[in-house]
Formats: sequence, structure tokens, C-alpha cells
Amino acid sequence: IFSLLGHVPTGLKCHPDQEHLIYPLGCTLLIQALNTHEQNFLHGHNNNVSCLAISKSGDYIASGQVTFMGFKADIILWDYKKRELIARLSLHKGKIEALAFSPNDLYLVSLGGPDDGSGTIRVWELDLPNRKIWPTECQTGQMKRIVMGIAMANDDSFFYLGTTTGDILKLNPKSKLLVDTGPAKDKFSLGVTAIRCLKMGDMLLGSGAGLLVFCKSPSYKTIKKIQLQGGITSITLRGEGHQFFVGTEESHIYRVNFTDFKETLITTCHFEAVEDIVFPFGTSELFATCAKKDIRVWHTLSNRELLRITVPNMTCHGIDFMRDGKSIISAWGDGRIRAFAPETGRLMYVINSAHRIGVTAIATTSDCKRIISGGGEGEVRVWQIGCQTQKLEEALKEHKSSVSCIRVKRNNEECVTASTDGTCIIWDLVRLRRNQMILANTLFQCVCYHPEEFQIITSGTDRKVRAPSKRQTLSGSRQTSHEVEAKDVGSRVHTPWHSDGSEAQRYDTLEVPGGNDHLVKVWDYNEGEVTHVGVGHSGNITRIRISPGNQYIVSVSADGAILRWKYPFAS
Repeated sequence: IFSLLGHVPTGLKCHPDQEHLIYPLGCTLLIQALNTHEQNFLHGHNNNVSCLAISKSGDYIASGQVTFMGFKADIILWDYKKRELIARLSLHKGKIEALAFSPNDLYLVSLGGPDDGSGTIRVWELDLPNRKIWPTECQTGQMKRIVMGIAMANDDSFFYLGTTTGDILKLNPKSKLLVDTGPAKDKFSLGVTAIRCLKMGDMLLGSGAGLLVFCKSPSYKTIKKIQLQGGITSITLRGEGHQFFVGTEESHIYRVNFTDFKETLITTCHFEAVEDIVFPFGTSELFATCAKKDIRVWHTLSNRELLRITVPNMTCHGIDFMRDGKSIISAWGDGRIRAFAPETGRLMYVINSAHRIGVTAIATTSDCKRIISGGGEGEVRVWQIGCQTQKLEEALKEHKSSVSCIRVKRNNEECVTASTDGTCIIWDLVRLRRNQMILANTLFQCVCYHPEEFQIITSGTDRKVRAPSKRQTLSGSRQTSHEVEAKDVGSRVHTPWHSDGSEAQRYDTLEVPGGNDHLVKVWDYNEGEVTHVGVGHSGNITRIRISPGNQYIVSVSADGAILRWKYPFAS
């Protein structure tokens, strides 16, 4: 699993055992060991996690979620050691905004979202005999602020509020009065989004502009600072704060040692929908993904990012490795095809104006002499690639809508393209003309060849997987009323075969990530039955690949997550 922290305020927590980080991954909670990187998952929410809290003893975790307006949003209480659900609490509507345990582990307090009404600063007092909590409004005079974060001083003498204005309010919980504010000048850009109290009035602050600051009350002047990538959403201390971790909106997790105040990026991931994933030929050690402006190369076993290629203000729709491993070919929304060196990220060449309405799909031939690209206008174009030249060989105009997927036969004499116009076309790459067309009442999202290349498999938005020559249709998701109500148009189903033809003969299975059920499914192809189901994604699954050698399955989704699964059969 690769990290996804995203936009959850204070979503990153360091457990009191100082050995684990806990953070949300969509509707899942992830517990990651800091030393071994072992990961455990807590499944139970049916929508995205919006907040979480850990009890002071570390025995309990509480997590809240968002849901649809007017519906009840669940809070789940977890047993940390057993990694089990203890209780489900349903009372708030719409969203759980925040959670907090009492220091003695006896009570859990929850704060509702916009549906429950808020916008005030209140101190609540517990009335145990009457089973009530009584609020008192805090007085801030003429000062009006929107609060983004709250932190209590270690001795409970004051509490601090971070605001959208970029300053800090200090209040007394006993008198309920404003004590001071600051800084007077040089307020924090895009607001104070994260706040953490240390000893003796020392504070760590994070801003929406990604600035991490160490300062002191009451002046709040910057003593030390670091610029990080993405607005800061979380600051969590390891122990007393000799070391701490910072999470940002761009799914980065940094480790910072307090003494030298230097950051180390320990975990990262995409923070927008991942469009494609591809392995280089013959190795499962590395793979590449693309999302929005980024192409990233990952080390499979350690989950480490090895390379990041960024093209600002553009969107990458597809990637492929050349068979010789010397270039990554990428399809971009500005109509260009870009080739990068996979070790350095150096731009090798650009094919300008490759397609009129963006390049939406791409594939390469095994002799490294051709690129086949598909565009938003429906054209399929064949490009000759030389040492110093890139030349258009032919434009094939049959599809009426965006080309969503391209696969090339091993002998490079044929390719198949899928389109959202409801057609799949098999092309002759020698004569550069159409061989065969397949029509269906669906928006095709994916197509692939059987390893022995005597069949093609298609899938699309109707949640069905088709093998036209075999006349077999597998229903990818059950047509329940829930899915129909959710209008699951545009959810994608993808079908990579085993990379090894002999394995496919033995088991004859194929992979099918579902639509809005967010499941990865393994099917027995001859029987048309599901043999394995993978639960973990929180967004619609956009692409899936089986690694060379059939060791892993890697799936990517619209929430930015990358999940690596153990291949369910012996390789």
C-alpha cells in the first residue's frame, strides 16, 4: 500500500507506543510500523474517514466519517491491540468533524459537522450526575474569526485556536476570555491549519501554504521554519516531541527532528486520481504510475518513490515503458506525447499536436520502433520512432469518441483499441487498416489480449467483462438497487491477463476491479466465477496490472491510492 493522507485535518497520528503511525486511507484506517513498515488495515466505514483520535493510553482508536446530507454519520471505536471494531456510534448527521478522548480513557467526545450547526467558540463542562454537558460561549470582543484548528496547553491553563486569517487566538478555559492574539504582522498565508503545543508556551504551527513554524507565545514570532510541499493538515509528536511528523494535503508525510529542524520525506503518494499503472518488461521490481501532472516510478517491495516527473498544469492520461527500458512514453491532455528517461526523468523528445483533443491512450511495440496513440477525438495514430526522429505514419479514423485503451500484439502486426463510443477495433498494423469491429451498448474502458492472443477481453461501464470470441459475459458487479441509485455511470472495470501464457492455461483466470463497490476481483475464466475478492480501495478503481512473473497485482484508484496485492495463485 502506498500512502494517501489527503485533506483530513489532524488525520496523521503517532501512536503513544512511538512505533506506529495511524492515518486514513479513504474509508479505511491504516496502521503503519515506523521501523518495519508493516501495515495493518481497519475496515468498517462505508464512506471517507473525516477525523480520528487515539486515547492517551493507546488502547483505543476512534474514527468518524462523512456521509450524505441528512443521513447519520458513524463513529467507530477500535481496539488497537486486537485491531478490532468495539462499537459503532450513530447520532450525528452528515459528518463527524472531530473526536477527542478524555485523558483517563473513560469518555469520547464527538463534534458534528455543518448539519449539526456550529461556528462558535465554546467551553463545555461535564455534569455527570445529570448526564449532561453544559456550554459557555467564549468572549472575543470585536474580533471575528473562523477557526481551523485547536490545541490545549500541556498544563490545561490555556487553549490556542488557529484561524483562516493566519493568526492564533489564546483563550483561558476558566474565564472563557481572550488572552492574546498574534502575530501582529506577517500573518500565516492561507491560514493556520495545524497547531501543536509543546512545553513552556512553545508551539509548532502549520499553514495552508505549507510553512512549518516553531514559535513562542505571546509574540508568536517565527523562531525556526521549513517550507514543505502542500498545505499542512497534521502535526503529530513522537513522545515528548524530540521528533515529530507532518502530513500535507499533497499526501506527503515528513519526519522532523526538533533539534536540527530538518525534514525527511518518509512517505508519499498521488493526491489526485491515478490514471494508469505499468510495469517495465520482464521485471516486477519497479512500476510507474501517472496522476494529473505527475509521473512517478516506485520500488515495488519498499513502496518507495524513486523518481517523480512533473509537467505543471497538465494532465497525464496514460504511460508505457518502451520494451528496451530506455524511455517512458506518456500521453498528455495538451495533445502532446512526451518521452522521458526512466532513471533521471530527463525529457528525451516531444511529439507536438499528436491529437486535437488530448492524447487519451498510448502503447508501444516490442521492437521499440512504433508508438500507437489514441485521442479524445477518436483517432488512432501510428508513429515511427527513430534515433532522432518521430514521424506520423498513419491516422486511423474509425472511432467516434475518446480512445480509452490500446493493446499491441506480440508480433507487432496487430493492435486492438477500445473507445467510449461502444466499439472495439482490431487494426492491421502492416496494412494500416481495420480488420474487425466489435460493438456493444457500453462505454468501453479497457481491452486486452489473452496471453496466447487468440482472444480479446473487453470491459466497460455496464460492469460486464466480455470475451467476444468465446461468447462469454461475466457480470462484474451485481446490479443492486444501491448501485443504480448511486448512478454508477463511469465506473471502470479492467481486465489484465496473467503475464505468463502457461499460467493462464493452468488457471485461466482474469482480474476484475469493480465499479463503485471498490473491490478487486479474481475470476476463474472457464467457470465465470469469482475466486478471490480484495477489499481496500476507497475510490473507483481506474487501472490494474499483474506484475511480470505473476507475483503481485497492483491496482490504482480515483482517490489517489496505489494498492499492492499478493498474487493469489502459486507462480
